[in-house]
Amino acid sequence: MASDPLPVLPLAPQQFKPIQHYLRTAQEHDKRDPVVAYFCRLYAMQTGMKIDSKTPECHKFLVKLMDQLETMKKQLGDNESITQDVVGNAHIENYAYKMFLYADTEDRAGRFHKNMIKSFYTASLLYDVLTVFGELTEENVQHRKYAKWKAAYIHNCLKNGETPQSGPVGMEDEILENESKHDDSQSPILNKPTESMPAADLSSIHMHPGDHPPSNFSTIQIPPGAHAPANTPAEVPGSSVLQNTPTIQPVPQNIPIIDPSLYSVKPQAEVRLTPEDYARAQKYCKYAGSALQYEDVGTAVQNLQKALKLLTTGRE
Repeated sequence: MASDPLPVLPLAPQQFKPIQHYLRTAQEHDKRDPVVAYFCRLYAMQTGMKIDSKTPECHKFLVKLMDQLETMKKQLGDNESITQDVVGNAHIENYAYKMFLYADTEDRAGRFHKNMIKSFYTASLLYDVLTVFGELTEENVQHRKYAKWKAAYIHNCLKNGETPQSGPVGMEDEILENESKHDDSQSPILNKPTESMPAADLSSIHMHPGDHPPSNFSTIQIPPGAHAPANTPAEVPGSSVLQNTPTIQPVPQNIPIIDPSLYSVKPQAEVRLTPEDYARAQKYCKYAGSALQYEDVGTAVQNLQKALKLLTTGRE
């Protein structure tokens, strides 16, 4: 069954233009990362159902898309990222995060090119895809908006023969302030570039198999909060980035200080954990495991400490 080809989608109706970006991202990741491809299609289907599931052409398209999802689910039946929401959430979040940090590092180094624009754009789409698991965290909302704005801004600059400025172009405080005041449709900062350059222009930047940064990105030193939204970690662990970019040497990881009280911790007798507490603790452990896949010790330690504190005190 693993070798079965996916059912071919018919031509998408005009109503489904908004989900074409996610389906294209799914195609780009079918071989690179099937889990990412699966959840991109799932998000596209859920969004398509909300747009129009009754007209014949839309119904036919959604049925074929559902067939693709069923085929992929059988192919990936032994993958925990598909069978367990907590693991799937961590997988997509981690991938989007690495994509965002790669693009941000290229941006602040002044290396403006097709791959970094595509990485910002893809990261913003994957943060949308994360909503299949529930509401985004505040940090992910910030990263999504920043990535959308940055991709549009750099694309417009290069298209107009202008040299982009690294980072938030002096508007970081305004961007972050708008996070708590506006949604995507209300934010003047985000609407300015995206109105002049529709998302379809960005999605036309097609990548070849060797163009995109692989899932294991190179170890890049990133000063916390230098240009990215708040709470950006200090490093992006992994291996090589792109064939035509210089190799950045690994740097020592900043390991968070471990609370000494956790070394000999004992559960408090009066602590009563709820099912939600157990679910959150499991989520932190899964995040830690996912971080270790990228040799990100700092993130792993932080999440393990959160899980241990929650299990022993009932508080985060």
